[in-house]
Amino acid sequence: MQTIKEKLNDMSAMRKAKAEAKEEEKEEKELAKARVEVAHEVRMAREAEAEMDLHVNKAVKKVAEHEQKHAHQSGAAADMPDSYSNPGYNSTDPSFGGGADCRETGGAGSTATVGTGHISGPPTHNKLL
Repeated sequence: MQTIKEKLNDMSAMRKAKAEAKEEEKEEKELAKARVEVAHEVRMAREAEAEMDLHVNKAVKKVAEHEQKHAHQSGAAADMPDSYSNPGYNSTDPSFGGGADCRETGGAGSTATVGTGHISGPPTHNKLL
């Protein structure tokens, strides 16, 4: 009778140990899955940032080309202030996107300043991990 009770206790202990091990393995799998999802989101954010920087750089080049093309023009358009011919670019009126410093920037956190043709370099503020 004693041996049967011991066997039942052993079986119960084994079931309990197996259940705990299974639960621990399940938690580890969930943690690994969460890490993969986070890594994916970080990669997507970095790709989006790189694409945004590419578009900002293209905009800077287009503005520089526009300035260069219009700097060589003569006639009535050359006599007008730049705010009349291009109100969104050099206007000091904030409703046109200009400002007190007469520059438009590429947005929050941008690495480029539109209008000066200057690119300050790669972003350093986006430390995701």
